[in-house]
Amino acid sequence: MKIGPGITHCVAMATFGAVFAAGTASAAERTRARDLGIPFAGRTGPLNAITDVAGVEVGYTTLVEGDGALQVGKGPVRTGVTAILPRGRKGVSGVFGAYAVGNGNGEMTGTIWIEESGIVGTPICITNTHSVGVVRDAVIDWMIRNGGTEQLWGLPVVAETWDGYLNDLNGFHVKPQHVFGALDGARGGPIAEGNVGGGTGMHTFEFKGGTGTSSRLVRIKDVGDYTVGVLVQSNFGRRWQLQVAGVPVGREWPEDAPFTQQAGVANELGSIIVVVATDAPLLPTQLKRIAHRSAMGIARTGGTAGNGSGDIFLAFSTANAAAASADRGLQQVSFVPNDQLDGMFEATVLAVEEAIVNAMVAAHTMTGIDGNTLAAIDHARLQQILARYNRLEKR
Repeated sequence: MKIGPGITHCVAMATFGAVFAAGTASAAERTRARDLGIPFAGRTGPLNAITDVAGVEVGYTTLVEGDGALQVGKGPVRTGVTAILPRGRKGVSGVFGAYAVGNGNGEMTGTIWIEESGIVGTPICITNTHSVGVVRDAVIDWMIRNGGTEQLWGLPVVAETWDGYLNDLNGFHVKPQHVFGALDGARGGPIAEGNVGGGTGMHTFEFKGGTGTSSRLVRIKDVGDYTVGVLVQSNFGRRWQLQVAGVPVGREWPEDAPFTQQAGVANELGSIIVVVATDAPLLPTQLKRIAHRSAMGIARTGGTAGNGSGDIFLAFSTANAAAASADRGLQQVSFVPNDQLDGMFEATVLAVEEAIVNAMVAAHTMTGIDGNTLAAIDHARLQQILARYNRLEKR
């Protein structure tokens, strides 16, 4: 990647992501699945986003540069970095957490220690498959500059999905400054979806996919009111599998399905990373149960966790702050009884489903290396199909 105008353009796009997160984007740029009348169950938070969980901040760096034939090391570039800070930039401390796997043909660093300790003690970043290493190292550097690592060493959580259909994956275009941009630009409030951050070059059911988010409000009787927020980096599925609001949309929409055209109907391609946040007080064992429910949300859209898919899920709770970050002394925690978790499970499933559809609805058609193109899902045609099945809400 050229130093100079190219980098300036990339940083500008990172700034755009932060400005978008501040809520200054126009309504046209903020079209979401519910805006089209797609029905989803459950009551959302005010933003219908992972940032409905108080304290959670999200930042992006989006890298788009060049066109034409692939020249490894030069581009075209269609990639980026997404950063999620469970307690925000000014509160980088531990949260109780857990991870789960739907299919393991992918990567999420830091999970061995999460499994061992039940603690997520670093920012969570998502990028492309071949940039995990540089992002991981940059997160450590950023933490050292912003108060230190969670222990005497850092074990950052960095996940990936593959964007090699559009992006010069082997060109290693994600640099430390791009990771810093995503982390320093993290904010609460409304967040961008679609072709942003780590989701820039991703597909979903052979449409353009990427980043999506959603949330649900949960009332647990005699306990309290809580929020479940989800962010996905969606990069999976074959066209014929796609279901929206229970309607087999993909079976009626065979056009512009490049992977099926090239390789037939044999294999499901892709991956998805799901990050689930909640303010409900939960133990790590309970958060693992929450994380596992992500797979059910994916299944509601038609995903089947194929052999080539990296379906990896992380869940964390912002409650019990003192205990999660303590390093000495006797600690006490509160938690929701297992018998009262059903509402949390349902909220996770529903929010994951909607976040995936939001990623497709927000995405724009993108052309990358060698003229490869992923078409955005056409909103009007999607509405027409849902209307024929009487599954479209009147707006």
